[in-house]
Order: sequence, then structure tokens, then C-alpha cells
Amino acid sequence: MTATPVTVAMRDVIKKEYIRCAQDPTHFLKKYCLIQHPIKGKVLFNLYDFQEDVIRDFQAHRYNIVLKARQIGLSTCVAGYALWRMIFNKDQNILVIATKKDTAKNLVTKVRVMHDNLPVWLRGTCTEDNKLSLIFANGSQIKAVSSSPDAGRSEALSLLILDEAAFIEGAGIIWTAAQAALATGGDAIILSTPDGKGNFFHKKWQEATTGEEDFNTMFLNWKVHPDRDQAWRDDQTRKLGEMEARQEHDADFISSGRTVIAGDLIEHYRETCQLDPVRREAYDNNMWVWEEPNYDNEYMVVADVARGDGEDKSSFHVIELKSLTQVAEYKGLMDTKRFGALLVEISTRYSDALLVVENSSIGWAVLQEIIDRGYQNLFYTEQDLRYIDPNHAKQRGTKRRILEKNRVPGFTTSLRTRPLIISRLDESMRDGSVIIRSSRLFDELEVFIWKASGKSEAMEGYNDDLVIAMAIGLWVRDTALRLQNENMDRTRMVLDKFGHSSEYTPDMYSGPMGAGDPYTINLGGMGGGAPNRPEDIRWLFDRK
Repeated sequence: MTATPVTVAMRDVIKKEYIRCAQDPTHFLKKYCLIQHPIKGKVLFNLYDFQEDVIRDFQAHRYNIVLKARQIGLSTCVAGYALWRMIFNKDQNILVIATKKDTAKNLVTKVRVMHDNLPVWLRGTCTEDNKLSLIFANGSQIKAVSSSPDAGRSEALSLLILDEAAFIEGAGIIWTAAQAALATGGDAIILSTPDGKGNFFHKKWQEATTGEEDFNTMFLNWKVHPDRDQAWRDDQTRKLGEMEARQEHDADFISSGRTVIAGDLIEHYRETCQLDPVRREAYDNNMWVWEEPNYDNEYMVVADVARGDGEDKSSFHVIELKSLTQVAEYKGLMDTKRFGALLVEISTRYSDALLVVENSSIGWAVLQEIIDRGYQNLFYTEQDLRYIDPNHAKQRGTKRRILEKNRVPGFTTSLRTRPLIISRLDESMRDGSVIIRSSRLFDELEVFIWKASGKSEAMEGYNDDLVIAMAIGLWVRDTALRLQNENMDRTRMVLDKFGHSSEYTPDMYSGPMGAGDPYTINLGGMGGGAPNRPEDIRWLFDRK
């Protein structure tokens, strides 16, 4: 069978179609590009209206950022747009960066499927075709790489695509490195489903929506898809659960992500509890005050001390103990001597508050300053953490020295205690027992996440000073008061055992003087396992 000769009329039709495809990528995609449908196999790429709008925005704007739901066909749109640029423009250099090589490879695969199924007169001539790259004879190419600090360092780029940017580790470094490659006029498409707040994608989106960055923004949640309605969304909730469904389909920063405290709970607290401070003080005005001291109330001041490397800040909260209300807060850069002095001043002002200081390496310098200033209500922790004694500092003389043998000043955040305090913070916010006023604390909570290692800490580039201080305070308040009650009898017995002696001798006697007869004491066993026995001491006063 011989091939049908190409007539002059056919050549004119092909020429017109080629020109129209070169001018209009939506026409090119809808009429000639096939995509791989998971159920139907290869089908024409019939663009939805919102997909056509996306393609036109890609054409009209140099930098585009897209906040999207999953499974709405956006990656396929990006692949089709990249193919259109490669075919109808010479020397296009397109780079795709994603979290993993396989994710980046998927977009190149979409380009390849579309290209291989084009009519011959539209198809480019491939000079290189492998899983991670496709190069045409006209000099255009697309390449896929996984994320790395130098992934954006390349020869001049025509188009940079950051796929699922919210999940790319070190995306900010990659974006900075790519600026030189885009400096000759290259375009950029940053697209992602959300992964909470504070990451590179969230910051770029915020900057774009406020006009700080010259990005065109596109918000595409499940509602833009014409085949999806509220019944479909409700079915997704039944199948996935409300939280998972919101993460997958609503394109919502608050409900997505790996925040330790649920995003919608943080948002609820912002709406119902957050207040501007009534005044600011300290030399740097970084102490926020919501309530003045009420001397009928009891308070706790709980502090987290900066490491001193400039990456975090010293902080403290003042908490009214009965209502668990945050009444004051500090977060700033301050040397240990000045910070210790400030803690003593504020603790004294707030009814000689129980002062709890996290005793990390640098925290000891602050604790020493507090001790040197003679503050009397400093929190001590028993070394084995069997119980907490918030009243230790109120002991005097020998009794205090003996108690100090098994106690350390301050609170130790360790592998053992960290999960306990974070859990207490979560529980207190869930049951609404704590009242938080500070926008700074809410900002930190929004970037306080579960890492892949399972550890809870601030997202890279942020800090969690206020979060940890509040978590310590809530745990100490709950645990200290409960264990104080449980051990009240035990503590009273131990202290009474010391009597009024200036030195303590073990087994001298085992209990207090008899309540009924002041001249009778209960002697210890005096060693050897002998039982306790009462002794009449009137002979001491016998003058015979």
C-alpha cells in the first residue's frame, strides 16, 4: 500500500494548523495531544475550562505559583505546556525539580507520551530520549532531577518547574541558586499541594498574595473540577476522614501539614483568645503584658534560655496558675546575666511566682544568676523525676542542703521529658484549659512540626522557644501540683524527722515527738533490725 500523497490543499491545511498550534497551546493540547487515563487508556486531552485558564496564565506571566488540590490534572497541564514550548521554540532549556527523582521523572514521562502520539508533521526529532530527559534536534530539552542544594545551579534556563514545592527539602536554597540560571529571562512555575505553614512554598505564596513577590497566583481546590460536587466531597470525607480529605482536596494551608498541634485548633485559638498586649516593656520592648499582677493570685514564670548562637531567642511566659491564663510573655536577644535579672524582677512582681528555668547548658548561667540574687521560689527537679518539689526553695538551712542532694535547679528537657511536655501542651489546648494570648506563640505553633525522624521541633529556619517554654510550664503546673499533694505526707514526715538539729544523723529517731506526751519520743531501731519503741525522757530533768 502506498502512502497517500500530500496534496497542495493538504499542505495548506497542515500549515494553517501548525501555525495555529504554535500560537495557541490550548488548541494544540485539545486537538492533538493524547494523555494516559488510568481507566480509559490513551485519550485526547480535553482541557477543562480551568485548565485552559491555567495554560493562558503560564503564557501571560513570567513567574507563576499554583496552590492546588490533588488529582485535578495540573501536572498534565504543566507537561503539555512544556512540550508546546519545546516543539514551537528553539533552544528551550526546561528543568523539572521534585522531591524525588521518580516524581520528577513522571512529568517527563507525560511529555514523552504526548510527544510520541502526535501526528508526524507535529512531532519533533529526538536526539536523546531516556527516562529523565528528552532532547530535540531544534535544541530544546527537558530534564528531570531530584531536589538537592545545587539542583537549581544550571546553565541558563528557559523554564524552571518546581513540582510539589511544599515537600521539597531545602526548596529555598534551590530557588536562590536558580536565580542566576533564570537571570537571562527564564520563566518559573512553582506548584504544590499545601504542607502546612512556614515552608518555602507557603512563604512564597504569602509574599505573592501580598504583592511582595512578582508572582501570578492560582488557587485550585476541588471545586474547580467540573466533575466534582458536594456529594463527591462528602464521599471523600467518609472514605478518608475529615482531616485527610481537607489536606487532599481543599488546598488549605491550615488543615494540611504535620503540625504537632492541629492547624484548625491553632486557628480557633487565634480567633477566640489572641489579644494585642496592653503594653510592652523591657529595654527592647519585647515583653508583652496582658494583665497586671493580682496579689490574690498565684503565678508561674517559665523560661527557655537561648543557646547564644543567635539562631534562637530567650523567652518566658507568666502564667496565672488557677485559670492557666497567659498574662505576660518575653522573647528577645538578651545576655544571660541580664536575662536572669529580668526573670527575678518579673517573678518578684508577680507575687513571688514559682520560677521555672530550662536548665540546658546555657540555662545554668541564668540559674546561677538567679541563685546569686537569692530568689526564694526557684523550681527544683528531683534527679530521678519521680516527683517534683516546687516548694524546695522555701526550705532553710540544713533541711534545704539535705534536700539538694537529690535535686537540681530548673527543669531538664531530655529524650525522656520532651514527649511528656509536648503531650501536655497538646492536651491542654485540645481541652481548652489553657488561655493563650500571644500571636508570637501561635506563629511558632504553626511551624512546630513532626519531622520524619518522629521528633517534634520547629521547621528549618524557625525556632520554638515560646512553644517549649509553654509546654514546660503546663507540665510542671499539672505534674508538680498533683505530685505535691500525693507526697505531702511523705515530705512532712521527712522534714519533721530532722527536728531542730543542725546536722542530720540517720536512724537517730524515726518519727515526731508523741502528740499526747511531750516527754515521750519514738526511738528508732538503733540498727540491728530492732523495732521502734517509745522512750520516756523525764530522766533528763531528774535532779536526783
